[in-house]
Amino acid sequence: MEELFELTKFDSYKEDNRREVKKAEGGLPNSLWDTYSAFANCYGGVIILGVKEDKDGKWHTTGLKNAAKLKKDFWDTLNNRKKVSINLLKEDDVEIFSVAGTDDVIMVIWVPSAKRDQKPVYINDDLFGGTFRRNWEGDYHCTRLQVKTMLRDQAEETMDMEVLDEAEIKDLNQDSIRGYRNSHKSFKPGHPFERLDDSEYLRVIGAAGVSAADRRLHPTAAGMLMFGNEYDIVRYFPEYFLDYRENPDTVIRWTDRIQSSSGEWSGNLFDFYFRVYSKITKDIKVPFKIQGGFRVDDTPIHRALREALANCIINTDFYGKYGVIIIKENDKITLENPGYIRLGKEQMRKGGKSDPRNKSLMKMFNLIDIGEHAGSGVPNIFNVWEDEEWEEPDIKESFDPDRTALTLKFIKKQAIKTGDKKQAIKTGDKKQAIKTNRNQEKIRLYLQEQGTAKTSDIAEMLGLSAARTRAILSEMNNVEALGRNRARRYRLRKES
Repeated sequence: MEELFELTKFDSYKEDNRREVKKAEGGLPNSLWDTYSAFANCYGGVIILGVKEDKDGKWHTTGLKNAAKLKKDFWDTLNNRKKVSINLLKEDDVEIFSVAGTDDVIMVIWVPSAKRDQKPVYINDDLFGGTFRRNWEGDYHCTRLQVKTMLRDQAEETMDMEVLDEAEIKDLNQDSIRGYRNSHKSFKPGHPFERLDDSEYLRVIGAAGVSAADRRLHPTAAGMLMFGNEYDIVRYFPEYFLDYRENPDTVIRWTDRIQSSSGEWSGNLFDFYFRVYSKITKDIKVPFKIQGGFRVDDTPIHRALREALANCIINTDFYGKYGVIIIKENDKITLENPGYIRLGKEQMRKGGKSDPRNKSLMKMFNLIDIGEHAGSGVPNIFNVWEDEEWEEPDIKESFDPDRTALTLKFIKKQAIKTGDKKQAIKTGDKKQAIKTNRNQEKIRLYLQEQGTAKTSDIAEMLGLSAARTRAILSEMNNVEALGRNRARRYRLRKES
């Protein structure tokens, strides 16, 4: 998180959802721990002690009277489980800097985002009263619903695997089951599951399970969501709601709408998926292509939209408020679902890891060739949009209530002159290279004078974070490391 704070950029910073300053004149402020919890339960952030924010949002240093004692008090409190539920920090995540041109000293605390199985991070030994999250206005108490969501997400077995003891297989919509089996058969003709009767078939795909209470087969939560009727589904998921709207202009509220509660169709996920997919793809132009004697009506855009729609459903928190909402407009589609992103927005965009909120639903979609296993779905969507030269998809995550929205725009990106782009990159690279070279020269002179030094000493001298300092040191061929971890020191190589 070194990009969140560098001493040399101090004057350019303002408080936001990942930066917080506190004067700490009388010791550690109580609000520090609210912010620690808030950053840990969101995207992480940096807390800076010995700094005040002015009315215009600018910062100025107030300094710390006894930074060493303050640092010790911080670590003592952080490791007190009656005060803080978990210590997420390493030694290098807390640093003390002297501010050039002043006598002031400040303390910088880098707080990482907690992993799913570590949340909620709470304070004062109070799970429901001491759990915080962060927004642009500051730290706020999480609702009981938000805390319960984080607790549910700790488990390796996802919510949709639960066997619903009170539900019966006969409660499920037989037309939906038949439609799913036909889709599976078309995708995988001759699959071993074809020979199974409906009850056994539902068991092997994760839509049914044997209850520990009566040893009989009952629908799982995934089976009820995928194949149930809306009036049965809401008995188990009271907030369940699926809504598709077409809004071509601002005069008419919508020209087409599909709602799970309309009573005109089953209202389950399987039927919703295919009804909506046909709506969002009806305007996509399909090039004429023959393969194996048959026309191919599939394109990368079709596959990307299938992935986006399945991803929205698979990662929905069906206990969350306001339900799944898909809005199609003339130049964009927005897919919105209850629930925060379990791996975080950055990892979701990067791909390579998969942590679905509903693993059984993901398996069922995968069996009919919808969705990705390895976390490559969202990056593929971005790649398709890049190939089409459309504006980059937008992922937004909001809290209270927790919701995730993916917006796909069918708008061409503004053209950038090749020469301007190259010049911008060249100028940026040049500035960064000059800055790095200066810092490397400072390190060389410092090590000449000191002999050896720790990362924290070099970082303090440069006014950079430990992480950025380590990155610069790793690029210096004339510097070598001695020791490991906390005992590591750096020196100039003898030939230098």
